[in-house]
Amino acid sequence: MAAPEERDSPTEASQPVMEEEETKTFKDLGVTDVLCEACDQLGWTKPTKIQIEAIPLALQGRDIIGLAETGSGKTGAFALPILNALLETPQRLFALVLTPTRELAFQISEQFEALGSSIGVQSAVIVGGIDSMSQSLALAKKPHIIIATPGRLIDHLENTKRFNLRALKYLVMDEADRILNMDFETEVDKNLKVIPRDRKTFLFSATMTKKVQKLQRAALKNPAKCAVSSKYQTVEKLQQYYIFIPSKFKDTYLNMLNSCQKCINGMKSCEDIRQTQIQRHIIGLNF
Repeated sequence: MAAPEERDSPTEASQPVMEEEETKTFKDLGVTDVLCEACDQLGWTKPTKIQIEAIPLALQGRDIIGLAETGSGKTGAFALPILNALLETPQRLFALVLTPTRELAFQISEQFEALGSSIGVQSAVIVGGIDSMSQSLALAKKPHIIIATPGRLIDHLENTKRFNLRALKYLVMDEADRILNMDFETEVDKNLKVIPRDRKTFLFSATMTKKVQKLQRAALKNPAKCAVSSKYQTVEKLQQYYIFIPSKFKDTYLNMLNSCQKCINGMKSCEDIRQTQIQRHIIGLNF
C-alpha cells in the first residue's frame, strides 16, 4: 500500500516573503528629542539616505566623508550632529562651515537657525559682497555657528581684532569639490592652519576628485565614508533640460529663464550676476 503523500502543514507551507525595509526615524539615529521635534516642525518626516548613513557615525565622534549630491539632505546630515553636540557642551564659536558660494552659505545658515530655534542657536554668515564691518560686529557677538566662504573668512582672521577659532570643535567643508574647483585651495590651507587639530571634521562632496582625496588626507582622521552618490549623479526629483540656441540670443534666453519661478540657473561669479541684473533692467524684467 502506497504511503500517503506528505503535505506541508499550514504553518509550514511556503509563503511569499515580503521584505519590508524598516523605516527609521531621527530618534532611531540617536538625535535628541528637542531636535527631533524641530525636524517635525520643518516637515522632515523621515531621514534621507545620507542622513541615515552619516548621523549615527557622527554622533559616535567619527570624522565623516560624505558623497552626496545637492538636494540629498546633506545639510541635515552635518547640522543635526553638531547641534546635538552643542546641546551636550554649550560653547560659542563651536562650529565652522566652509562653502563655495554665498548663496549656499545663507541656505545653510537658515537650516541651522530653523533646527536650533528652540535652543537659541545663533549663526553668522561671512561671505564676500557684504560690508566687512557688519560682519566683524556679528563675529564679536561670538555666534555658535559660522558659515563662511574661505576667502572672506581668512580676511577676518587676519584683520578682525580678537577674532580667532582656537576653541573650534567642528569643521565642515560642504561641496568640497566645488570649493577646490573655484581655486580656494590656498585659503582652505590657511584656514586649516589656524583652527585646532583636535576637532571633528565633516567633508561633503558630490564627487571624489583627486583634489578632494588630497584634502581628505590632510584634514580628516580615520574618516568613515558615507557614499550615497555616484559620479555626476543629481538628485532624483531634479528635472534637467538643455536647449540649443544661437549665440547672439543667449542673453535673451537666459533672462527669460531667470524669470521662471521653477528654474534654477547657476552663475559662476558675482560679476555674472551683476551683468545679468543690468540686462534684465534694460529689457524691463523685474528683479
